[in-house]
Amino acid sequence: MLDARYSTSIENRGSRIEMDIEDVRLSRRGDGDAYSRLIERHQEYISRIMWRFSRDRRLHEELVQDVFVEAYLSLATYREKAPFAHWLARIATRVGYAYLKQSARHRAKESFTLKEWDRLLDDSSHQTEPSQAAEFLYRLLEQLPPRDRLVLTLRFLEDCDVAETARRTGWSEAMVKVQTWRARKKLQKLFEKAGKEIT
Repeated sequence: MLDARYSTSIENRGSRIEMDIEDVRLSRRGDGDAYSRLIERHQEYISRIMWRFSRDRRLHEELVQDVFVEAYLSLATYREKAPFAHWLARIATRVGYAYLKQSARHRAKESFTLKEWDRLLDDSSHQTEPSQAAEFLYRLLEQLPPRDRLVLTLRFLEDCDVAETARRTGWSEAMVKVQTWRARKKLQKLFEKAGKEIT
């Protein structure tokens, strides 16, 4: 599902789609300015998607760049049947998933400790800052296998429905439902292990 801020009126979307198709055709012929226009139009949207995969600013910038490099190398496969933004979102999902698999191989898993939860809950203001809560959530997600993290990211952080998640991952809708259920169970166990049940 495209971000609401990214979506505009139907008329503007139609115009954007036509501009994208024209710039894709020019880019295939080697027009670097045309591809620069595509990047400019879609960079903010792709940046928001990739922020879900890495909250490290340097890595985030690299992931965004990787999406546009892969898209450029794959322009011949874009069939112009769906909006260019949808095609880019699929590439972004693949790049993000590859990053999750790579980071899972190279990172020792750190468990969340009760001490960390206590520090969060004993905050003198008795309120958790949204950024602090987000950081705890992302640290829990990092402990999940890449497929589980991917499906939870798409379904609950990107707010994709089952059909959109299936489209972006290439999985069947039944697989998306099963994977979501399994991933939620694993996340719940991580919360319980840390001493805080999901309500």
